[in-house]
Amino acid sequence: MEKKLKDLREEYLKTPIPKELNDVVHAALNEKPRKKPRVGRNILMSAAAALLIVTASVNISPAVAKAMSEIPIVDKVIKVITFVEWKEEANNSSAVIKTPAISGLENKQLEDSLNEKYLSESKQLYKEFTDSMSKLKEGEKGNMSVESGYVILTDNETILSVQRYTDTISASSSTKSQFDTVDKKNEVLLTLNSLFKDDRYLQVISENIKEQMKRQMAEDPEKIYWVEDDDLTAFKGIDENQNFYINEDGKLVIAFNSYEAAPGYMGAVEFIIPTKLLSDLLVGDQYIH
Repeated sequence: MEKKLKDLREEYLKTPIPKELNDVVHAALNEKPRKKPRVGRNILMSAAAALLIVTASVNISPAVAKAMSEIPIVDKVIKVITFVEWKEEANNSSAVIKTPAISGLENKQLEDSLNEKYLSESKQLYKEFTDSMSKLKEGEKGNMSVESGYVILTDNETILSVQRYTDTISASSSTKSQFDTVDKKNEVLLTLNSLFKDDRYLQVISENIKEQMKRQMAEDPEKIYWVEDDDLTAFKGIDENQNFYINEDGKLVIAFNSYEAAPGYMGAVEFIIPTKLLSDLLVGDQYIH
């Protein structure tokens, strides 16, 4: 393994830097230091170049990727790692964007598609932040905070559930999450539809969530959900694209982003669905039990 890693390092060091990136590096090295560098768009553009260099170095050489795949792994483990982390502070605003990557899957098509999706999400978030900063007038403060990262919700012999979240604070605050649940044994991405025999589960889960909402509001006057029948914004029910994950106890959890089912002060909300309501609808009990 030591020789493999040494060969990988040498291959990486021999990888030529594209001319565009080489120009960026030389320009940065030759630039004279300023007493008071201006923060704002210039810093953001430099950060963009830095992010480009980081991501490009991973994808630049097929030989490097091949060498990594050939490094022997004892008791091969499917895991989530931080692929790239970017931090920036400018114009009274800050952004921290952490991109996950899944490694260890033999199904490389699934692994690559997930990792490309995660990187694409981070790039889009980065673009939105820099676009907001570039629109500020001279001396204007952005007063924005963006934090994006991931949480490993479940990691056992059967499944891996990963949450990617983005917390944004500006004039108001919001939390947006996306979830992926992978069958580690069969190496497939699970969907709500794949867990059930037919679409009857949609109504069963929706009605249970409404019951939980009403019960929570009755027990705690501080809680408010949009569930009243005469409310135009009321929660009507889930569909097959609803955010979900399977927790460590093997329970189905339905997740909502800020403002989807409740006022913003409630933040993101989740509901654990009792398995006894689902047992006759499930394809099997290997995931939910």
